[in-house]
Amino acid sequence: MSDAILFAVEEGMARLTLNRPTRLNAFNAELAHAWRDATAEATSRADVKAILLDATGPAFCAGGDVIEMAATMGSGADITALAEVINSGIRSLTESSVPVVAAAHGTTAGGGLGILLSTDYAVVGSRSRLGSLYANIGLTPDLSVSAQLARAVGQRRALQLVLQDRLLSAAEAVEWGLVAEAVEGADAAAEADLVRARAEEIARFWLAGAADAYGHAKRLVREQPGRSFVEQLSEEARSIGASMETADARARVAAFAAASAKKTA
Repeated sequence: MSDAILFAVEEGMARLTLNRPTRLNAFNAELAHAWRDATAEATSRADVKAILLDATGPAFCAGGDVIEMAATMGSGADITALAEVINSGIRSLTESSVPVVAAAHGTTAGGGLGILLSTDYAVVGSRSRLGSLYANIGLTPDLSVSAQLARAVGQRRALQLVLQDRLLSAAEAVEWGLVAEAVEGADAAAEADLVRARAEEIARFWLAGAADAYGHAKRLVREQPGRSFVEQLSEEARSIGASMETADARARVAAFAAASAKKTA
């Protein structure tokens, strides 16, 4: 696998690390293809029950590497084709039954926002800034920004981001519901380490609990926009029935029932 993304699996957790720090982890062709391959592997392996997405350097992801694209790509069709490669990785994450946590320190902008939205729980630093910024250079949102942003924060707030050059502060991103939490460090480097540590803590929490149930809960929420209300109720009923047939659920339900009986005895 390319050095543009680092990939490792340990004790049920896959860690995907964007690794173009000198370009603020902006996507070029190499990173796009590595991203597609790494996400496909992480979400298809039976031994992976949680995914942590982080990045090297001072920022999480600045979106597409516009400078390299301008120098190496001859047409809009080339850009479209590259975006579709990255979209394949986004679909791997969002369509999987594996929960994904992002450690998004520093700046997240442009397509990087779509990458963050493709995770299920995001941790940022108090110094983090998040925004769209596409229109500043005459481009339109891609990498799932228009597909996911309004679902996450509401249409009016989504429009505020895509129609301005605004970067949200970490506190604003938490308040809007764009990210789950922000942590603070003594300086930028220390804060990035704390962001990664907190994200790993979240992933370990999933792994220590009913990992498969967390994964299917994520799947139910992610898939809901594609179903009617009645269809979603039916899928919920089917899913909880299937869950109850697993050894893990049976053991946990029995333990819960025994504990409850002991309290009321």
